[in-house]
Amino acid sequence: MSRSERLLDLVQILRRHRRPVSGHVLAGELGVSLRTLYRDIATLQAQGASIEGEAGVGYILKPGFLLPPLMFSEDEIEALVLGSRWVSKRADPRLALAAGNALAKIAAVLPADLREDLDSSALLVGTSSTETPGVDLALVRAAIRRERKLSFAYTDAAGAASKRTVWPFALGFFERVRMLVAWCETRQDFRHFRTERISDLVVTETRYPRRRQVLLKEWKIAEGISHPTMLP
Repeated sequence: MSRSERLLDLVQILRRHRRPVSGHVLAGELGVSLRTLYRDIATLQAQGASIEGEAGVGYILKPGFLLPPLMFSEDEIEALVLGSRWVSKRADPRLALAAGNALAKIAAVLPADLREDLDSSALLVGTSSTETPGVDLALVRAAIRRERKLSFAYTDAAGAASKRTVWPFALGFFERVRMLVAWCETRQDFRHFRTERISDLVVTETRYPRRRQVLLKEWKIAEGISHPTMLP
């Protein structure tokens, strides 16, 4: 492993830990000596990484650190390009624009040869076979981030209409449908709502009483989901 790859791995390990992690643990994960670890931490700090801590106490990376120009593998570049292209074709307009902007920012810090690989990726995403009209997903995503209740009219597969107030905490993107995952106050249980069947959407200013991370965890347990990005 090159030193640049090791520094990148160290940043990713620190990002995984939300509490201070000891030098012994970090050195063990990287497979290096403590002396090498301390030298790598000093290098990252000199490059602008806000790493706090000290030997014997532990280290933590404060949010906001921008990676310097480091190497990506060919597989990592193709994953970035494919993911960005999929979002550009399948997500709402604001998220599609954000995907393009994010890829442009990554390209700006890549060495020239890797930037060329980014531009010439042969992995393509076809157009969607069906349109998925419905509510503005940007509003739904904002409500999820802010933990705000949603109020809307919903028509189920049988054509029955109802009014719902829900606590939204996840949004699933499938090939032909978009699925809102929420706690429904009417049913007092987790429910899945196809977004094209939602109308009269209102994002309220009422914060729902539980954290979305807790709701997401409980929903995954209820659905028997083990993978962090899976949907049933």
